[in-house]
Amino acid sequence: MSAAVTEQGNIALPATYQDVLDAPAHQVAQIIEGTLHMHPRPAPRHAVAGSGLGAHIGMPFGYGRGGPGGWWILDEPELHLGEDVVVPDLAGWRRDRMPQVPAEAYFTLPPDWICEVLSPSTRTIDTGAKRSIYAREGVAHLWFVDPATRTLEAFELREGFWVLLDILTGESMVSLPPFEAVSFSLGDLWAD
Repeated sequence: MSAAVTEQGNIALPATYQDVLDAPAHQVAQIIEGTLHMHPRPAPRHAVAGSGLGAHIGMPFGYGRGGPGGWWILDEPELHLGEDVVVPDLAGWRRDRMPQVPAEAYFTLPPDWICEVLSPSTRTIDTGAKRSIYAREGVAHLWFVDPATRTLEAFELREGFWVLLDILTGESMVSLPPFEAVSFSLGDLWAD
């Protein structure tokens, strides 16, 4: 790796994309504010929540089955946003903004929607630095799903600031922007 390792196991300034490419396969590597951050692949409860949400949104919005279609909904896309390289749990682009997916292994066009599934190893970065990056890049909608507290927080970007639209808990029905055309039970995202 081209940069020094900090006490926390992250790479100190200046991290490069080569550091991301050289990261161990069992780690998710991201460059946030010039520092390489690595964390393990999602734990089972995290994976169940992300996969469940992707299924509920992907069919009606990604494929137009039971919903309006018109979106690309992807798991863990690598986003190159300015100098930052981030990997959200889920992201969606309206097809009128991105008619085709790029040939490269990453995206430079910011998504229209991002969902981060929170875990102890990612919570601080997801709700802090990454949230700021998404606002800077003009991502219109941001959701945080927390399997530990069984919550979904939905935000909308207005004039550069995140506005909380709703906090759903437990088994609540989910019908939130930008996917309010369908509804599903939040309880479907929990492993038990």
